[in-house]
Amino acid sequence: MRIPTVQGLIDRRILVNFRLRPDAMQSILPPPFRPQLFDGFAIGGICLIRLKHIRPAFLPASLGMGSENAAHRVAVEWEDRGTPRTGVYIPRRDTDSMLNHWVGGRLFPGLHHRARFDIEESGDHYRIDLQSTDGATRVLVEGDQTNEWPTTSVFDSLEDASRFFEAGALGYSPTGRSGTFEGLELDCTTWRCQALTVREVYSSFFQDPATFPPDSVDFDCALLMTGIQHRWLGRESLCCEQVTAS
Repeated sequence: MRIPTVQGLIDRRILVNFRLRPDAMQSILPPPFRPQLFDGFAIGGICLIRLKHIRPAFLPASLGMGSENAAHRVAVEWEDRGTPRTGVYIPRRDTDSMLNHWVGGRLFPGLHHRARFDIEESGDHYRIDLQSTDGATRVLVEGDQTNEWPTTSVFDSLEDASRFFEAGALGYSPTGRSGTFEGLELDCTTWRCQALTVREVYSSFFQDPATFPPDSVDFDCALLMTGIQHRWLGRESLCCEQVTAS
């Protein structure tokens, strides 16, 4: 499936990141993906993104739509026709948009689950509380924009973290067909990140002890992006049988 180029504005994007033991992360990844490591850790997280003026590239911004969305992400690597590749695997997407829910997995890559987003934003303060309607996903993050970088992060600086996540622009989502993953690439006209000091964080996925034992996962850092013009580019689907055969 190849979608037309879609463009719009990233009004607000928060990347909530966890560092994980590689073997624990590998246990949830389907072939052909394996964890992309940074300083010996696997990196996973949630992208909480508010989009505005989203429309096919040939339409004016006034005809665009907006939505709140969340994507659970894992930094991964794989080989495609013998060529090493890096990007993100996205096991779960949630949205408050009925349109996104309907077209996801049909006209747009990745199944999109319906969710309620309770959001508080005031100055440099952000609080996002997500609850999916199927009860499978709960995410809470509260924090403040800051110039300080956490000393506990696996990344030495905001710049190190920014470079790592900028390189993960190509994402693959599962489909209803086993072993087939739909591709979507984020193309930003500019890339600007700020640090977010997190007061409270919870993820029903990454902090589920049945999936990730408590000693295998820790919160690492959070990044904030605002006011970014961008495009979504459909990419060729990835089939693990073809990758294995090649």
